[in-house]
Amino acid sequence: MSSKSITVVGAGLAGCEAAWQALHRGVPVTLVEMKPLKFTPAHHSEKFAELVCSNSLRAAALSNAVGLLKEEMRRRSSLIMEAADATRVPAGGALAVDRELFSEYITEKLRACPDLKIVNAECGSVDPDEVTVIATGPLSSEAMTDFIGTLGCRGLHFFDAAAPIVEFSSVNMEKAFFASRYGKGDADYINCPMTREEYGRFYNELVSAKEAELHDFDREAQNGKDELTVFEGCMPVEIMARRGFDTLRYGPLKPVGITDPRTGTEPYAVVQLRKENNEGTMYNLVGFQTHLTYPEQRRVFGLIPGLENASFVRYGTMHRNTYLDSPGFLDDTYAVKNRKNLFFAGQMTGVEGYIESAGSGLVAGTNAARLVLGEEKLIFPRTTVLGAMAAYVSGGGIGRFTPMNANFGIVEPLGHRVKGGKTAKNEAIAERALEALAALPE
Repeated sequence: MSSKSITVVGAGLAGCEAAWQALHRGVPVTLVEMKPLKFTPAHHSEKFAELVCSNSLRAAALSNAVGLLKEEMRRRSSLIMEAADATRVPAGGALAVDRELFSEYITEKLRACPDLKIVNAECGSVDPDEVTVIATGPLSSEAMTDFIGTLGCRGLHFFDAAAPIVEFSSVNMEKAFFASRYGKGDADYINCPMTREEYGRFYNELVSAKEAELHDFDREAQNGKDELTVFEGCMPVEIMARRGFDTLRYGPLKPVGITDPRTGTEPYAVVQLRKENNEGTMYNLVGFQTHLTYPEQRRVFGLIPGLENASFVRYGTMHRNTYLDSPGFLDDTYAVKNRKNLFFAGQMTGVEGYIESAGSGLVAGTNAARLVLGEEKLIFPRTTVLGAMAAYVSGGGIGRFTPMNANFGIVEPLGHRVKGGKTAKNEAIAERALEALAALPE
C-alpha cells in the first residue's frame, strides 16, 4: 500500500475512471465532488458518472475506433467499461446503457473501496504539492474555471445539446415499428416513418421554430454578433436542418436500410428512437439534440408520425461546454507540462464523447498513481486509440484546436496495404493496437 495519495476533483466518467485506476494500483484517493451541494445546469442526479446527453456509448465493433477504444479500456481494468457491460440495453450494433443503473453501479463500486475518501465540496484550487487530477468537466464551476485561468491556459467554449426522452407507452405503435437498420441484430429501435409530405411539413416547422434564450454567460461574441459555436458531433437538430432540406435525410433521419412493414418500401425519412432503460419504458430521439423551447419541442416533434401524443420524460437542452487549449499545455499523459503533479481528464481536455472522456481519465489516473509510486510515466503508443487521443490533445492538429472523437485518422497508420477493404484495414489496426497494449506494464 502506498503511503501517499492522489486527489481527484470531479466524479464524472473521467474522474471516476481516474480514481479507480489509482485505487486499482493500491494508491488511496480523495474524490472531491460538489454534488449534491451544487449542480451544473445539466446535472440532476446525486450519483457519480451521470450521463447527461445520450445513453449510447456508440459503436461496439473493433472495426470502429470507439469500439476499439472500449476494448482497450476493458483490457486496462476500466470501471466505466465494467459498468457499461453490466448495465447495457439492446441497441443493435451499438453499446447503450440504462443510465440510472450505470451511474448506480459506478457509485456503489467506488463507495465500497476502503481507500477512497469522498469529500462533497466545490473546489476552486488545488494543493500545489499534491498529485491531483482535475476532471470537473465541460461545465466546470466558476471557481474552478477561474483557477484554471491562473495556470496559463486559455479556456475555450462551444455549445452542446441533449436529446429529448419520451415514454414508450405514449408512442403510437400503429404508425411506428421496431427494426434495426439493414436488419442487423435485434429490432432494438423504434422507427417513425415519414412520407415526402410529412417530412416537408415537419422540416418547415423545425427550421422556423423558436429557440430558447441563452443566458448571458452562454453567449459568445464572434465578428460583432452573438453566435453559437457548436460541436459537429452534437449539433442541435434545428441547426443541422437549416443547412438544407435534405441534410437530415442524409443524417439522423436517413431511411436507408429501413423497410416499413406496412408498405414494404423504404420511407422518405425515418426518425429512430433508442431505449433509455432495460425495461423499455423510455426512449430517446436519436440525433434530436435541440435548443428549442419546451413548448416548441412538444409542437414540432409532435408532427413526427407516432409521436402525436408523446409524453416527454425529459426535454432537449443546450448548455455551454468549456475545454482547454491543450496543445503545448498538457503532455501525452494529460499532465500540465510545467506542473507534472497536476493532471486534467475528460471533455475539458479536448476529447469528445463519454468513452473518450473516460479513456483520458484512465490514462491520467494511471500516470498519477505511477507518479505517487515513484514509477516512470506510461505513454500509451499512438498505435492505440488511448495513445492517439493523448497525442492529439497534447500536440493538436492543423489550425485551431477543437474537440475530437475517437477515430482512426489520429491513430498511427499501418504503413502497408490490407486486402479486404476498409473493414479489414480497421480490424488490422485493432489487432495491432491490442498487441501493443498487451506489451505495456500494468
